[in-house]
Order: sequence, then structure tokens, then C-alpha cells
Amino acid sequence: MKPFHIMAKPHGPICNLDCTYCYYLEKENLYQASGRDYRMSDDVLEVYIRQYIQAQSAQHVSFAWQGGEPTLLGIPFFERVVELQQKHANGKTIDNAFQTNGTLLNNAWGEFVARNKFLIGLSIDGPEEIHDAYRVDKGGKPTFARVMRGLEVLKKHGVEFNTLTVINRKNSYHPQKVYRFLKQIGSKYLQFIPVVEQVATEPDANGLVLIKPFARQPASVSDWSVEPLQFGRFLAAVFDEWVLSDVGRTFVQIFDVALESWAGLPQSLCVFAPTCGNALVVEHNGDLYSCDHFVYPENKLGNILDKAIGSLVSTPQQTRFGSAKAMLPSDCQHCDVRFACNGECPKHRFTTTASGEYGLNYLCVGYKHFFHHIDPYMRFMVHQLSQNRAPARVMEWARTQGPRAFQTTAGRSSDAVQLV
Repeated sequence: MKPFHIMAKPHGPICNLDCTYCYYLEKENLYQASGRDYRMSDDVLEVYIRQYIQAQSAQHVSFAWQGGEPTLLGIPFFERVVELQQKHANGKTIDNAFQTNGTLLNNAWGEFVARNKFLIGLSIDGPEEIHDAYRVDKGGKPTFARVMRGLEVLKKHGVEFNTLTVINRKNSYHPQKVYRFLKQIGSKYLQFIPVVEQVATEPDANGLVLIKPFARQPASVSDWSVEPLQFGRFLAAVFDEWVLSDVGRTFVQIFDVALESWAGLPQSLCVFAPTCGNALVVEHNGDLYSCDHFVYPENKLGNILDKAIGSLVSTPQQTRFGSAKAMLPSDCQHCDVRFACNGECPKHRFTTTASGEYGLNYLCVGYKHFFHHIDPYMRFMVHQLSQNRAPARVMEWARTQGPRAFQTTAGRSSDAVQLV
């Protein structure tokens, strides 16, 4: 069995915020029978933890907890998580990552996650006026001040954290402001996540309005979705600051994965890998789905109370889901940055090529802009690695010589490198 990862939703889509662009809140419609009791039961929790550990061939097992908002479950729930992990570890090393909006973090939470060495992923979209544009509570009130209080709790208790920033229609126009802010608040590990949603004219049979590709429903791109080229410009502008002074000090996920691509290594982020299907999601009741962005009835693999996780992950349905990512329009097959993009996430493949072929990624023009922009720097860093030198030397090169030393055609070859 290939390695796989599961994101757990122990409280389903239940959240104390009402972020405009959230793709998961409406998943409540799939579980109306749950009423308001979306809490993962102890039985499901133990089955999940036991099966997930058993299904992992590696000695190191990583759990990821998300929502909705997992802090709504309270500390006792996660104390039980740790207890069950210890019970079923069977000699394996266990760690936990926990994604939160940060608004409910207090000293008790800080002590708990610090003591148990939870890695915290904090959702924050930039400085106050940018963050509050879309990230509001159920009453439509801003959340920035509460998030910052939560961040101070993490810092006070020495909790390791990274930041998850959704790139949307508004903050995409302020790349330097967003990047400098994230560095200013102490983030060393940054994830930039593009939000792209299709909004159906009418809800489907399950009451879902945010639809997936090939849904065959009249729909339009939401007005909060990032624009394709602007996403590429955002990434390029952040890269230009990073490559001058922050390499090796600030880690931006998409830059790290790009370096993997240029070095010919397997991409560690599923959206850029040639195939997918190894990043699944389990809901509060034990339902297992193909992917966090494909929580639709037709993508449900089964329930872990009825069939073991290892068996569900290996079903023909999931195999087909993962291999389908490799099916690309002809424009993609001949693209010079295909090695870095691989068509990106299937969720975003709902536009047509110039010849009218369906399945082109909505963000295609943005990725092309970004990958061509970083090409000379990436090839420089790959060359440094091949010479057993630190890729961080790119900062000096970028300040003194710059990309003129390289050819401009994107690719993984470092033959054109003229550098000490």
C-alpha cells in the first residue's frame, strides 16, 4: 500500500466563524441527521486512531485535526486523543497537527498543545483590514483581534506554529503587505492557499451550492475567488522579496515544492504531484472521502466502522480517483512547466483550452506566470545543491547578478548555469 494521509474532521463542518469563502460550512447539509451533534463519538475516535496507526507502514505517524473549528470540542476531547494514541501506538512515534482559526485559544489550550507538542496551523489572511474582509464570525463581526490574542497564547507557551493564508480576490493585490505582516508576527513557515469556488445557480439535490468540476450545473466563479493571473503575480511578488533575504530563514511551502520539482524529486504537496488520492478526509461519523475538497456523496469510500481504513484507501474507486489526475488537456501535456504543475488540483480544472477542450485549470495562466518567473532562481539553487553548496547562496546571486546568467526557458536542466 502506498503511503497515505488522512485529515480528520472530528467536529465536521461546525465552526464559530462564518468566513465568506469557506468551502466546508455547507457540508452540514450532508449530515442533517446529526442535528447539532457533530462531535466524533468515542467509539469512532478509537476505531479511527487504531486503524490509522495500524495502516501506516512507517514508524512515524502524523495525525491532522481540522474542521470546522476543532477547538470547539474542548481540551478533554484531545486529551482522549492523546490517550488513545498512546494506547494503540505499538511502538510507533505519534505526532499531531491541529488547524485552528485561533479565536478560542487561551492559556489552558496553550498549556495543553505545548505539553503534547501539537503543531498548530493558524489561519490568518494578513493584516487587520485584509484579514477581516472575509474572516468574520457568525454575527458578521471581525475576528482579527481575537486571532492575534490566540497567537500570543501560542507564543507565550512556546508552541510551534505555521500560518495558513487563503489567497483571495482582495489580499492577492497586497502581496508585500501580506508577506511582511506574516514575518512580523513571527511566522517562519507559510502556506499560501488559493481559494477558487464555482457557485451554482441553484443548489444540487444535497443542498450544496459550491460545486466540483464536471458537475454539469450552471455556475459561475465566486466573487471572492482569486483571479488567475493575479494569483501568479502575488506569488511572484512574494518570491522576489523572499529570494533576496529570506531563503533558509522563512519557509514558503510552494517555493519548497517548486525546488523539489526543479530538482526532479517527487512533489511533497499533492496538488503538484502527477497523481493524487493519498490525502483523504474522515468525517465526524467515520465516513471516509477521497479528498478534503471532494466531500460529496459520490466521493465517499465508505465508513471506517464498517470497513478498515486500509481497505477503503485501496478500493478501485480511490485508485481511479487518484489516477484521473494524470488525464490532462493536450495544452497541459505539451506545457513547458507541466513538470512543476501537473495540472494542479483537479478541483480547479473547470475551464477550457483555446481549442475548446474542457479540464484546463482555472489558475493555469497564474501558475505559468509564477513558474516562468522563478525558473532561473530555481535552476541556480538546484545547481548549488548538485555542487554540495547551500541553495541560500541564491540570495547573493539575486542581489548581484540576477537571472540574466540563465536562459529563460523553464525547465529542470542546470546546463546554462554560469555561476561560482
